[in-house]
Amino acid sequence: MKSKKQADYVIIGAGIIGLAIARELKIRFPAKSIIIIEKEPALAAHGSGRNSGVLHAGFYYTADSLKARFCRDGCAEWKDYVKARGLKLNHCKKVVVAKNEEERQGIHELKKRGDANGVEVHIVDEAELTKIDPNAKTYKEALYSPTTATIDPVEICLHLAGELRAEGVEILLAHPYRQKLGPLSILAGDTEITAGKIFNCAGLYADRIARDFGFCKDYTIIPFKGIHVLAARPPVPSVRTLIYPVPNLKNPFLGVHFNITVDGKIKIGPTAIPAFWRENYRGLSRFKLDELFAIAAWELKLFATNAFGFRRLAFEEIRKYSRRHLLNLVRPMVKELDDAAFTNWARPGIRAQLLHKKSLKLLQDFVVEGDDKTVHVLNAVSPAFTCSLPFGRYVVEKYTGSSK
Repeated sequence: MKSKKQADYVIIGAGIIGLAIARELKIRFPAKSIIIIEKEPALAAHGSGRNSGVLHAGFYYTADSLKARFCRDGCAEWKDYVKARGLKLNHCKKVVVAKNEEERQGIHELKKRGDANGVEVHIVDEAELTKIDPNAKTYKEALYSPTTATIDPVEICLHLAGELRAEGVEILLAHPYRQKLGPLSILAGDTEITAGKIFNCAGLYADRIARDFGFCKDYTIIPFKGIHVLAARPPVPSVRTLIYPVPNLKNPFLGVHFNITVDGKIKIGPTAIPAFWRENYRGLSRFKLDELFAIAAWELKLFATNAFGFRRLAFEEIRKYSRRHLLNLVRPMVKELDDAAFTNWARPGIRAQLLHKKSLKLLQDFVVEGDDKTVHVLNAVSPAFTCSLPFGRYVVEKYTGSSK
C-alpha cells in the first residue's frame, strides 16, 4: 500500500543544487514545509560527490553568462561557509599555463574575462611563476588565480543536509522518482507526494523528468565520463598549485590538468569521454539498454555531422583511458613529472551535459525552464558546485517571485 505525503515544496534530487535550493527556500519561507527525494540510499552518490572539489574563481566565463554571475560569489560564499563550520579547505590556488604563442594569447583572453567578471587574476612571467610553483612550466606567461581553492564536496553535502534536517526539511533517501501522477503530484519509490511547487534537480535524469511535465522539448542530456589518475604517494617533485592548460573556449571542458585535493593528494584529469548510458561509471554497472540505444543514436549523429568537433573529441578522449597518455598530456605543464607516483585510478564521475537537439550544440551555461507549478534545472554543469549557493537564490527568486 502506498504511503502519502504532502509539502509546500518538493525537490527531486538531493545533490548540491537541490540542497542549495532547499536552503534558500528555508531562508525565505521558514514556515513552509519541504521534502527532498533522492533515489540513492546515500547522499552525494553522483555528480555532487564525484566532482573535482575545486572552488573555481570565475575567470573562464563571458560576462553575459550566468556562470560568470554566480561563480565569483559562489567561491567566496563556500569559503565562508566551510570556515564558519570548521570544514576542510585547501587554499591551493591555480595557474593556467601556455605551450606556445597561440595559447599565450588565450591567457590574455582569460585575463580579460576575469577582469570583466571582477575576479582577481594576474598575468605572471616565467620567473614569477617559478616563485608561485617551482615545478610549473609555461611559454613566456601564465595566468595566476590566488582565490581558487579545493573543498571536500561529500563533506559539504552531508553537512548541508544535516543543517536542513535540523530546520525541518525532510530528506527521503532511496525514493527514486517513478512517475508524474498529476500536475503537482509524483510517485517517489512507493510514496505518493503532493506539492505546492516542484523543483526538478535530478542531474543526469533532469531532462526525462522535465518532459513528463511538458518541458525540455528542445534538449537532451548527453553523459561524459570524467576519470583521474591519482598519485599513490607524494610525487617528487610535486606541485604546489592546481595547474591547468589553456582550454578550448568553444567547448565546456577545461582540459586535463593537475588537481590537488582538499587533503593534499595530487591527481591528473579529468577526461570528457562520451559515455554510453547515464551512469556508465565502470564496466556494465547500472547498464540500461534503452539509454544505450538513445545515447548511441545521438552520439552517432554528432559523429556523422562532426558537430562542435565531436569526431576529434571522441577519438582524443577515448585515448585518455590510457594512464600513459594522460601523463603525456600534462608533461609539458611541469619541469619534472614523477610518472611512477601516478598509479591509481580515482572514482569516476559523469557530467550531465545538455545538448540542443536542432543546432547540435552543447549548452555551456545554466538552463532552467519552469512555470508557476514546476521548475526544471536542465543544465547545471561545471562549475555548478561553486555556483550552487547564488544559483539557488536565482532560481528561488525567479520562480517564487520573492526577493530579499
